[in-house]
Formats: sequence, C-alpha cells, structure tokens
Amino acid sequence: MNPLAVTKLLSDEYTVKILTATYRMPRSANYLRIKFDIPIAACYRRIRELEDMSLLNITEKILTPKGKRVALYQSNLKSAFLTFENGKLRAHLELAGSSTADQEEVWNVIES
Repeated sequence: MNPLAVTKLLSDEYTVKILTATYRMPRSANYLRIKFDIPIAACYRRIRELEDMSLLNITEKILTPKGKRVALYQSNLKSAFLTFENGKLRAHLELAGSSTADQEEVWNVIES
C-alpha cells in the first residue's frame, strides 16, 4: 500500500463517511448514497478504491423485492496511523482479524 494513496483516501470526506457507516453493520451503496448525499458514481468509486486497499469488503449479496442483487459492504479497518518522521511517510493500518505480524507488514516507507 502506498502511504500517499492511503493518506489521500483516508482524508476524503466520502471515504470517512463510508468507513464509519459500515464499521458495525454492512450497508449497500444505495443506503450510503441516500444517508450521506453522496453522488452514486462517487460512492461506487470510493467503494472500489477501499476494496482495492482491502479496507472494505462485500459481506453478502441480497435480493431486493424487485429481484435486483445488491452488495452489502463492511469496513475492515480497525485503526489507521499516518506518521511523518525523519523525512519518511508511514501508513500503519490495522485490519479486522489481523495478527500483530500482519500489522507490521503494512508499514510502508517512501525513500528519498
């Protein structure tokens, strides 16, 4: 994971709302769109970016009364720490179900 990409994504208003809303309970993109007034294209774009970074995943797909299959998303992010020290940017992400060894591998450094 690139620390700059993580920093950019986690500082985005829509991303924070999506991660917060899906922390305890899986939610659909449509729920997130309506609840937080997020344009649907922006909502799906953030969802895709979060999935690519393993910060969000599909927990299940449900069938609506109209027969449409809808994905429910849940946050995998337990905690995030972004630091800048000694000229190096570091991103440490603790994901749900990760062990201490997994957490240490997530640190990334940009060398000058």
